Amino acid sequence: FDLMFQKRNSLLLNSSMQPDLTVSRTYSGPICLQDPLDKELMTESSLFNPLSDIKVKVQSSFMVSLGVTERAEYHGKAHSGTFPHGNNRAFGTIQARNKATYIQNLSSISTTSELKTTAIFGHLGGRLVVPNTGVSLLIPHGAIPEETSWEIYLAITQRESSLQPEGTDVLLGPEVTCGPADLSVSTPFALTIPHCAEVNSEHWNIHLKKRTQQGKWEEVMSVEEETTSCYCLLDPYACHILLNSFGTYALIGEPISDCAVRQLKVAVFGCLSCNSLDYNLRVYCMDNTPCAFQEVVSDERLQGGQLLEEPKLLHFKGNTFSLQISVLDIPPFLWRIKPFTACQEVPFSRVWGSSQPPLHCAFSLERYTPATTQLSCKVCVRQVKGHEQILQIQTSILENEKETITFFAHDDSNFPAQMGPKAFKIPYSIRQRICATFDTPNAKGKDWQMLAQKNSINRNLSYFATQSSPSAVILDLWEARHQHDGDLDSLACALEEIGRTHSKISDITETEIEEPDFNYSRQNGL
Repeated sequence: FDLMFQKRNSLLLNSSMQPDLTVSRTYSGPICLQDPLDKELMTESSLFNPLSDIKVKVQSSFMVSLGVTERAEYHGKAHSGTFPHGNNRAFGTIQARNKATYIQNLSSISTTSELKTTAIFGHLGGRLVVPNTGVSLLIPHGAIPEETSWEIYLAITQRESSLQPEGTDVLLGPEVTCGPADLSVSTPFALTIPHCAEVNSEHWNIHLKKRTQQGKWEEVMSVEEETTSCYCLLDPYACHILLNSFGTYALIGEPISDCAVRQLKVAVFGCLSCNSLDYNLRVYCMDNTPCAFQEVVSDERLQGGQLLEEPKLLHFKGNTFSLQISVLDIPPFLWRIKPFTACQEVPFSRVWGSSQPPLHCAFSLERYTPATTQLSCKVCVRQVKGHEQILQIQTSILENEKETITFFAHDDSNFPAQMGPKAFKIPYSIRQRICATFDTPNAKGKDWQMLAQKNSINRNLSYFATQSSPSAVILDLWEARHQHDGDLDSLACALEEIGRTHSKISDITETEIEEPDFNYSRQNGL
């Protein structure tokens, strides 16, 4: 057991190493806490004492399950196509050897002007998702009074938002409504809204706004602000917001330098025109959010359009330079592009502003003979003095011969609502033990503040201090951030690191000048 435990520590703590997921492993101990009655996190001479009733199992299928002695099991499936963390990939794209290996999940895309999902929740809480949009709502256990049930809804306003940004400010994600508006919860709920900003506090000042009953928008807070009214945690592709009141919310970005980057997704669709010799290409530049892509695909389905290549990410800077879209390398003697349409330029303000429908440019190509059934060309999208992306198009224009170019989308369309324990990645019994341990003030500082720090929550800690159980709210935020990967292993590793830190501080405090035990440190991956 010791050898296995040491190998696992070494693997998890070395961030440059990629875990081997080709085999199934079973570990015990990392997400281990002492009895809640024990006020200290650690004994003086050991790491977390392994608890025999807890096991963490990581399998090659990316399924993570955590069982306890009551024999209850909670499964956290790693959902494909969610916002990747710690890398530069666009939302929903994957690396694959060929187009055919992409995963498609576009059949559920709605064509209505409002995407909405509704469910009834009780004291046990749960999760509500608008499928394939990146928008979700987490209602913690205990937020709704006992023996009470509420019908809660979550909706996205498509097309034009009622929020019109001023000046160079931009709407960074969808306008999201959760309700009923007259309800308030005793424990903060977590609302997740995707955004298209390249997160950098030196370049952006991002605000959360709420619509009043009179239809006006008022600022709730700046993401970087210290406040106890609500909490915003900005991840690379989404903002997780802790709130006590329902309503309509939106994220606004105020660029504070020319280097502020708005991430755009570039996608190319094609279809035959009424004239069978003509083929139309439509190039879209939209916000890099799943809801924006969903809106475009919805429109294209109505027009008979086909996605021709995996979408790519374009970093569009707030430097006032325009966007150029061109079609290149058209096969001579087979195809020709209609005059004056090979290159189109779009003003900066049209691209940067977000209140209008998704930007697209249309190109009309003509084949010389009906015998030509294949099209190959390049679509170049570039910002003047900025980033450039080239999409290679290789397709059959005949419907029955077209290769299906699919897109990596959310795997949440089959369960827009989950109620009770199955909605959470951390089993309730484990959650209680974590809260009992970390909510208790500790003379050496190993309390909920350390739990927050180890989970990359480093600012506005005064918000958590006002909560009846700071640890519970931190874990709710963890649940919101990890709803698609269910990364219990990272939480286990964070708890283990706290344990090691506590042990080292205890040793130093009690021995002060005693030489550290380097063998002990090496054994535990330090």
